[in-house]
Amino acid sequence: MRIRNRATREQDVDHRQQWRDPHKGLWLSGLIVPLTPFIAWGLVTLLGPGLFWAAGLLVIALIPSLDRFYGPDRTNPPDEVMKQLENSRYYRWCLFPYIPLQYAGLVLACYLWAYAPMGVPERIALATTVGVVGGLAINVAHELGHKRTSHEQWLSKIALAQTWYGHFYVEHNYGHHTRVATPDDPASARFGESFWRFWPRTVSGTFKLGWQIESKRLRRQGKSVWSLRNNVLNAWLMSALLYIVLIAVFGWSILPYLIIQAVFGFSFLEIANYIEHYGLLREKRPDGRYVRVAPHHSWNSDFVMSNALLYHVQRHSDHHAHAGRRYQTLRSFGDSTPQLPGGYVSMGACALIPPLWRRVIDKRLLAYYDGDVTRLNRGHVDDEAGPAQDAA
Repeated sequence: MRIRNRATREQDVDHRQQWRDPHKGLWLSGLIVPLTPFIAWGLVTLLGPGLFWAAGLLVIALIPSLDRFYGPDRTNPPDEVMKQLENSRYYRWCLFPYIPLQYAGLVLACYLWAYAPMGVPERIALATTVGVVGGLAINVAHELGHKRTSHEQWLSKIALAQTWYGHFYVEHNYGHHTRVATPDDPASARFGESFWRFWPRTVSGTFKLGWQIESKRLRRQGKSVWSLRNNVLNAWLMSALLYIVLIAVFGWSILPYLIIQAVFGFSFLEIANYIEHYGLLREKRPDGRYVRVAPHHSWNSDFVMSNALLYHVQRHSDHHAHAGRRYQTLRSFGDSTPQLPGGYVSMGACALIPPLWRRVIDKRLLAYYDGDVTRLNRGHVDDEAGPAQDAA
């Protein structure tokens, strides 16, 4: 027995020494996005056309082609390296610089909106670039907000301040992860629901749910809802202070563009939310409660480039199974879960055109459920048990 255990340990050490992350360098690609305001400024300065103010959108538009070039990759790190991979500082430093770069780009944009000789269309184009940065910052906040260290949780709130989406910190962790793939989750899209119907429902619903969850938590502890202990209020306060400082420095003329970039940014998040659980429904137990979240309750995509850009959020099943797991260790479940035919960027473009989305996705969804529409999330049409509750 002792010899076998020693042999097993030696084999584990051998696996750790041999395995290398095949996409290690690509994780730095996420930092290209917060640089796009600077790239836009440089391109316009050097080449002239105002179209380059929309550099954020132009960079994002390249991703589907890069996805096709790199293709999908469903390989997973061996179990023996997971702890070492989880603790690697390299992957954290592929993530942490996003936030200072994000705010440097925002300050640059405010300066340009206030003082650069730009027309309104050019200012709006720059606002879309800043919105792309803010939208992907929500994804960074998503990664950090699930961690247990206080500095990562605060960094998550800081990343959310630009888009006034601080309530996401509470709603996502304690609302969405409990209610996901049920009619009671405002962030889970229903079968047949277009993105344009989903957007107002999820924007208002996540705001309300985040406030309700945090208010209930504080009342349970005997504390006032109207205090800095309220994680929704202190996150909104960060946004308010940020905007007050920017307007004090650069003037009121920047406010319309701050609003445009914020709406543009959190809409990027909501496109991802729409894609991630569209039409999927958790089954019910005999007592009427929903079963625990399983891998087949999320859509997944293993395209390499968009996964690198989005810090593996497309491996969404493993994220819901292990919410605290760091992005570099998330696993692919292959064809045992619903699979998207492309990455989030190409699928997001489809989502903006409802007939195209339904043509591409509905047949896949129905095939996954063997054509049984009663197994789909269609809202409360099939729900007689009231609000969703997680399995005990």
